[in-house]
Amino acid sequence: MTPLRAVIVDDEPLARERIRTLLADYPEWTLAAECGDGLEAVAAIERERPDLVFLDIQMPELDGFEVLDALGAGSAPAIIFVTAFDEFALRAFEVSAVDYLLKPIDPSRFQQALERARTRLGARVQEANLELEQLVQLWRARQNLATRFVVRDGGTISFVKVQDVDWIDAAGNYVRLHAAGREHLVRDTMKAVEARLDPAVFVRVHRSAIVNIDRVSSLEPYFHGEYVVIMRDGARLTSSRSHSERLRALLK
Repeated sequence: MTPLRAVIVDDEPLARERIRTLLADYPEWTLAAECGDGLEAVAAIERERPDLVFLDIQMPELDGFEVLDALGAGSAPAIIFVTAFDEFALRAFEVSAVDYLLKPIDPSRFQQALERARTRLGARVQEANLELEQLVQLWRARQNLATRFVVRDGGTISFVKVQDVDWIDAAGNYVRLHAAGREHLVRDTMKAVEARLDPAVFVRVHRSAIVNIDRVSSLEPYFHGEYVVIMRDGARLTSSRSHSERLRALLK
């Protein structure tokens, strides 16, 4: 039988060694790669296409959830999160059916996590990926507001500070960030992006557009309570009637 392939992602060498040692007791698994930061992890996961990733959450460059953002949660392999979070935070992981390991890792808990990972493979991949996306949203809901976006351009990963974003619009399966005269595509939904932004600064003016109110130049009355929103970069957006009231309130 072809061994299942795993990748270990953790910025702590001792943590990687612990997982590597435990995994060696399971001959049906083989180690495809080890990574010490999030940027390295994205490249390794895309290169190796593993069945499973042991993914630390708090890392330099990209944290664990930003790694998933960069990969696209819908195409990510099975994930076992490695975390030092308290029990309250771990309840969110348990509800999601995406497994986790709490540092320091207990061998019996490691075995249980591997067994759960095995059940994720095969017929349950699509369901598992959906649960993973839901977990990412759960995590985001518990965190502070976003400070940056992870942007992929071919094999390059870069960051756009939220404060630099002028406005955002929908672009199929992506959102398009307009910042300092440049456009950046991020694979996400308008709803998810809106939930991560400061509502005192960013307002949705249409189902397909969000604006930074500090970058609004002026409003022009349109039809039936709607407005043409003129941005400092010259863009002209039309607010829908359902979103116009909040826009007016924020601009007072």
